[in-house]
Amino acid sequence: MRDPDRPSFARAAGRLLTFRLSPDDLARLDGRHLALGLACTWLVGVGRFWDDPVASAWRKTGLGSVVYAIVLSAFLWIVVAPLRRPGELRLSYAKLLTVITMTAPPAALYAIPVERFTSMPVAIQINLGFLSVVAGWRVALLVHYLRRGVGLRWPAVITATLLPLALIVTGLTYFNLATGVIEIMGGLRDRAKSPDDGVNGVLLALALLSHLAVSPLLVVYAVLVVKARWWRGGAGRRNR
Repeated sequence: MRDPDRPSFARAAGRLLTFRLSPDDLARLDGRHLALGLACTWLVGVGRFWDDPVASAWRKTGLGSVVYAIVLSAFLWIVVAPLRRPGELRLSYAKLLTVITMTAPPAALYAIPVERFTSMPVAIQINLGFLSVVAGWRVALLVHYLRRGVGLRWPAVITATLLPLALIVTGLTYFNLATGVIEIMGGLRDRAKSPDDGVNGVLLALALLSHLAVSPLLVVYAVLVVKARWWRGGAGRRNR
């Protein structure tokens, strides 16, 4: 029998995407929400390359988006879990993965075949706009979840949001993968025909900011982890 208090996937996703999902609703997300979230992630992965004639067969399956969500959620869980203090809500990998996959619908913007209606330089700029909107929306949703769904304090929320982003961008830049990832995420094609599309400038700015931010963020993160461990230890001693 269906729990009348458990929100449907459509209602839960709609409220999550509009920052209105309550902590109680978040606590009631279960395996069915995860399954449908993974399905949405797969569909937007398919939509990203459905009209790309040179995309590989693997990319067109959409499974890369599913793998990305699974790996990203694991990385975020590893970063966030040590920051929890006593009294804050339990953070499970399954729940975090569910929330991450439920943020997939905005990425349907990538399925719009703007290359068919405009010139390639204009299409690249539109796709970059789509990428900025979707990425910004998802980062804001992560902040919302860490604050309301997990109950982290604001210093931990900000650090747990910015540190993974800085580490990812720095790592991609170090291995010369940043440009390729941006092209895949944004569906950018034939950039050789539009060398002044602004992508390189954006990547340079992101790489510089990330490189400068990583060390301070790691220091803040270490302090917050030590404080969280101290609070957990103090709570354990008080409960004996």
